[in-house]
Amino acid sequence: MSTTYTLDTSTSRANPTPQPMKRLSVPKIQRRKVDGVTSEPVVMLTAYTARMAQLLDAQCDMLLVGDSLAQVIYGLPSTIPVTMEMMCNHGAAVVRGSYHSVVVVDMPFGSYEASPQHAYENAARILKETGAAAVKLEGGEVMAETVRFLVDRGIPVVGHVGLTPQAINVLGGYGARGRSDAEAKKIIGDAIALDQAGAFAIVLEGVLEPIAIEVTNTVGAITIGIGASAKCDGQVLVTEDMLGMFERTARFVKRYHNISENIEKAARDYAHEVRNRSFPGADQLYQPKK
Repeated sequence: MSTTYTLDTSTSRANPTPQPMKRLSVPKIQRRKVDGVTSEPVVMLTAYTARMAQLLDAQCDMLLVGDSLAQVIYGLPSTIPVTMEMMCNHGAAVVRGSYHSVVVVDMPFGSYEASPQHAYENAARILKETGAAAVKLEGGEVMAETVRFLVDRGIPVVGHVGLTPQAINVLGGYGARGRSDAEAKKIIGDAIALDQAGAFAIVLEGVLEPIAIEVTNTVGAITIGIGASAKCDGQVLVTEDMLGMFERTARFVKRYHNISENIEKAARDYAHEVRNRSFPGADQLYQPKK
C-alpha cells in the first residue's frame, strides 16, 4: 500500500516542513550487530533543542539528549546539578524536532541510583513526558540490577562505562580510564554485566583503545565509543564540540567545523551595521501602501 504525504509549505521556525521518513527503533539498532559484527556503524550525536534535532536527524541513527547540556546550555561546572525537569523539557523538544533517529535521554544524577523502583519511576516519567525511545544511565555492575528491572518493564536502556561524568567527584578528573590492570578489568566486567542485564547499547567513554576493542568483541550490545576506538559499533560526540563552538574540548573530539568564528563574525557585522544605522535597510522595513 502506497502512502501519500501532504507537506505544509507554510512553515515556521517552530514547525518546519517534516520529512516523510519512518523513525528507527531500538530493535532495528540492535539488529545492526550480527555474530559480534556491525557492518553499518551507528551514528549518534547529542541534541538539546528542536532545531538542532531537525538539522541532525537525517544523518543520525540515534540522538542523545545528554546531561552534557549542563555545560553546553546552562554553563554549569558539571552534570551533577542537572534536574529531571531539564532532561524532560529538552528531551521533548528533541523528539518534536526529529522524525528518524532513536532518541535517548540521559537520566540525571540522583534519579536512578537509590533503587530499581526509583529508577523505574523516573525513567517512565522521561519516556511519558518526552516521547523518547530509551534512557541512558551511568555505572556498571552496580547498576546491572536496575538495568534488568527497567528492561523487564519495557524501558530500553543504554549503559555508560569508563569515564562517567556523573561520578566526577569520585574519579577526581576527566582523564582516560583503564590505565591500571585493575581498572581495565573492572571496565570490561562492568560492560559485560550491563550486557547481560539487557542494555541494548553501551557507551564507552574515555577508555584505552584495547579495552574498547575487547568490550566490543565480547558483548552482544552495541558499543558506542567516545574517546574509545573506531572499532566500536558506533560513535557519539557532543555536537557543539564537533562543530567547534568551544575553545577547550577533550582530546577525543574532532572539530568538523569552527562555527564559533562564523557566529562571532555575524554578531560583529550586525553590531557594526546597527551602530552606523545601515540596518535595518529597505528590505527589512514596512512602508505605507501607496
